[in-house]
Amino acid sequence: MDAIIPLLSLIALEVILGIDNIIFISILADKLPESQRNKLRYWGIGLAMLMRLALLALISWILKLDTTLFTAFEIDFSGKGLILIIGGLFLIYKSTKEIYHKTEIANNNQPNEIKKGSFGRLLGEVIVLDLVFSIDSIITAVGMVQELWVMYTAVIVTVIIMLIASKPISSFITKHPSFKILALCFLMMIGVSLIAEGFQFEIPKGYIYFSMAFAFLVDVIQMKTIPNQQTQK
Repeated sequence: MDAIIPLLSLIALEVILGIDNIIFISILADKLPESQRNKLRYWGIGLAMLMRLALLALISWILKLDTTLFTAFEIDFSGKGLILIIGGLFLIYKSTKEIYHKTEIANNNQPNEIKKGSFGRLLGEVIVLDLVFSIDSIITAVGMVQELWVMYTAVIVTVIIMLIASKPISSFITKHPSFKILALCFLMMIGVSLIAEGFQFEIPKGYIYFSMAFAFLVDVIQMKTIPNQQTQK
């Protein structure tokens, strides 16, 4: 009974952290033909679960990632920090590239063709981010609870929730291009947050999620307002 509150708290935290993963996978899946999008989502989220379960089995090694490897400019760098910096740079690069494709190329009426064999390439990109988010997630989990079974249960329940939520989120992002740009900006902010955390400067995630929730609300109000204005005309 004493483990229920930590379990529910950990599940809630894991779901919040998993939203980043779902958005990234959904945006990449949108670049594939309709028949392959669900496949990428399920593979991406499924691999995320396997990575987290495997990392839990290597919990002693994971804890060592949080120890200092070297110090530069009076900043302590750990294995986790280096992984977060690399992951943050990758996330910023991918988000910036996608925003460019959605704005500049679209406005110039240039065809944005899907390359053959892109499924494997996109899955590889998903795996890279899965690894970054998984390590961050597991270290966070270790800091909250001590019982391994609670961590395993939280990971499995979180992945089930992510699988259920991935398709509605993906469909919503696909139908509303403005929200896709907003989601990409959100991923850029997460990338900046990961880099800052890697440099031992942690930005409270509550500020990030609140600002994005506010921006999302503004976008929803704008989406509802524009059709009403067009109807009045």
